[in-house]
Amino acid sequence: MKIGTPTETFEGEARVAMTPDSALALQKLGHECVIESGAGALAGFDDASYKAAGVEVVDTTEALWSAVDVIAKVRAPSEAEVARLRDDQTLISFFNPAGNKELMEAAASKGATLIAMDMVPRISRAQKMDALSSMANIAGYRAVIEAGNNFPRFFTGQITAAGKVPPAKVLVVGAGVAGLAAIGTATSLGAITYAFDVRPEVAEQVESMGAEFVYLDFEEEQQDGSASGGYASVSSPEFREAQLAKFRELAPDMDIVITTALIPNREAPELWTEDMVAAMKPGSVIVDLAAEKGGNCKLTVPDEKIVTKNGVTIVGYTDFPSRMATQASTLYATNIRHMMTDLTPDKDGKINHNMEDDVIRGATITHAGDVTFPPPPPKVAAIAAAPKKAPVKELTPDEKRAAETAAFKAATRSQVTLLVVGGAIMLLIGAFAPASFMQHFIVFALACFIGFQVIWNVSHALHTPLMAVTNAISGIVILGALLQVGSGSWLVVFLSFVSILIASINVVGGFLVTRRMLAMFQKS
Repeated sequence: MKIGTPTETFEGEARVAMTPDSALALQKLGHECVIESGAGALAGFDDASYKAAGVEVVDTTEALWSAVDVIAKVRAPSEAEVARLRDDQTLISFFNPAGNKELMEAAASKGATLIAMDMVPRISRAQKMDALSSMANIAGYRAVIEAGNNFPRFFTGQITAAGKVPPAKVLVVGAGVAGLAAIGTATSLGAITYAFDVRPEVAEQVESMGAEFVYLDFEEEQQDGSASGGYASVSSPEFREAQLAKFRELAPDMDIVITTALIPNREAPELWTEDMVAAMKPGSVIVDLAAEKGGNCKLTVPDEKIVTKNGVTIVGYTDFPSRMATQASTLYATNIRHMMTDLTPDKDGKINHNMEDDVIRGATITHAGDVTFPPPPPKVAAIAAAPKKAPVKELTPDEKRAAETAAFKAATRSQVTLLVVGGAIMLLIGAFAPASFMQHFIVFALACFIGFQVIWNVSHALHTPLMAVTNAISGIVILGALLQVGSGSWLVVFLSFVSILIASINVVGGFLVTRRMLAMFQKS
């Protein structure tokens, strides 16, 4: 079959759904590739690159639509493009089916098949086709770059001869793919980063990236990730009020706020209100990644950048991935190619639209003359629900000291028990040893006791001083053993020899360990 990509008609859209590399992969599946002249120009792919990859370049949109069996686009089709569809033709693109019911019905009446890339179910097998995540990753990164472009200070802290510059404080609302990308970028730039999400199970991911998760002092049974496909679900009014109260508390301290909260097939929830904007410092920046769905910020204007009366810049661009068109096109074209791989299981250039397949069925919104949206839930859970853990109680300083004291006492009892057992064994030996043995045994016992008390009271964090102390005690052991070697008793001589051997090993090992630790802090 022939797969074609037209020039995007949406104003300002620079992405393209087919790249020379993805075309090569599609041809290996047995398909022929066609592209409209100039379709990839804004993304950095010229016609010559496509021709070199074996792609047929046509001059007009009409010629492309009439020549191909599968249309691959980025943006949802316009009414004029839907009118061009014909029976048994397949269109693959983003679509937003919940907001384009008339277009869906028009396409179904034409007998065309529509595959919405924004409806790919979030199951493990479909990750390679998850275009929403691909674009959200780029959007999250670009949001931080746009914020930095409008922020009048450093992200990272600076200490210079002229004075100290504190690091910027960044709050990311929503820890999905876009939010995590924003967190990673802001943290790598040196900002103090905070993140909030209604799904407490993502706190570990946030903290692993160097950010601080903002917790609410509010208990509510949240819908788990498997039920919501990995997206946040609708919260109760009480939870929302607690959430807004927390944001009002944070607003005066934040320099940059990046909002990413979206709920599938709904308008974006309003999370950053007008009074929160008014509470922010002059020069602060808000980047609203949900602007296309109404915005998380009350004052967001889609596709515009505004500055409020108190000097807060609000960025409401809806084309963040398009602002990185080359990278975005590469990732999106790869998602399309993986979708075509599933649609062409035999690699013979013939599409097998298997409606029993979870991924294909989930993404298909019209087929065989019918509207098939919304799809049934996938047979496989989207994301394995994390096992619920019992809340970990934070110990008070007094409780921590009590626990440490108890652990110390337990260890002391163990050590004393061993010393008693050892002493008993030595006494038994002394029963058969010369009379002078008890004098040596008393010295030995006292040395063990003093050595134990000295070593045990050294903090575990002071590894190198500990080595120094043990070396000093080992030196005393060696000296005492040398004095005992001249004894006439064969048992004392034997024990002295063993003491010298073991203490010498400890001294040498201590110096080697100390030397190695010190070398870790030396500049090469």
